[in-house]
Amino acid sequence: MDSETQFSPAKRGYLLQEVSFFNLSDSKKLQIESHYHDFHKVIIFLSGKVTYCVEGVAYPLKPWDVVLVHQDSVHNPVIDPALPYRRMVLWLKPSFLQSGGVAGDDLLTCFSLAQQNKNHVLRMTQDMLPVIKGLVGQIDATCADRQFGDAILRNALLLQLLVHINRLMLLRQDGTTPAGVQQDESIGEVLRHIDEHLAEDLSVEKLAAEFFLSKYHFMRKFKQHTGYSVHSYVLQKRLISAGRLIREGNPVMLACLESGFSDYSNFTRSFKKVYGLSPRKYQGLAQQNNNTLLPEQAVQGALQLQDGNDAKQHDEHS
Repeated sequence: MDSETQFSPAKRGYLLQEVSFFNLSDSKKLQIESHYHDFHKVIIFLSGKVTYCVEGVAYPLKPWDVVLVHQDSVHNPVIDPALPYRRMVLWLKPSFLQSGGVAGDDLLTCFSLAQQNKNHVLRMTQDMLPVIKGLVGQIDATCADRQFGDAILRNALLLQLLVHINRLMLLRQDGTTPAGVQQDESIGEVLRHIDEHLAEDLSVEKLAAEFFLSKYHFMRKFKQHTGYSVHSYVLQKRLISAGRLIREGNPVMLACLESGFSDYSNFTRSFKKVYGLSPRKYQGLAQQNNNTLLPEQAVQGALQLQDGNDAKQHDEHS
């Protein structure tokens, strides 16, 4: 990376504090595989030639587009190396957004709507563009300052930015999407079906029959639009669900069954491979933290999707 500004320590995909901000530029060939995080992410695209993929939908980006990635959403950028890829990235714990909101004004709204409507990119209006540019410039400047109250000022600016992003998202509830969006409706329906029926049979054969597709055509199409085999995608979605249920205080066995695992030993083995802890230890740590989102020192903040046994590498600052 040619340049990076951040105001909190972050390992690969780990969010150690409530919020992190990065100012990034890459001029070398960069291939970032699909991945997901247990925090929310905002990408403000500055320049380059990039198509950003979120949950099977591809968005060709224009300068100052804002990409909203809900926690646990599978995403990756497809980058043309002919032009430098410049962007500003914001990592946000749900707790930061919750603490910054007030009754009736939930800062998580923009992420919830993006996830609900499968519409993850905001294109700036002419009147909002100078406002967003000004705020982002001020946030970036505070990262280099070492004066009294820098952290307070930075958080205040971040909250202003998030208020404006939420307002833009609420104005766009008519369902309009940026020009050039590439989406396969059948795969979109499959992804929604998977999310809503994790405890049911989600085998390739069952899904292909459900959506009237031949098995092998479905497998090729699914991988083309998501980057993953059906089995790998379903497994990781089930593990995300299990982790969330455990954090919410549910018994481990219930989390196992409700997330679609019929074999407890396979569940335990898969869970430990992804979270780095057995479900029981994960539960104990969650209870120590009052069943809130676990600190990323204990569990990986950007969980890497796996296809078979081969872990895919990615750049979590994408």
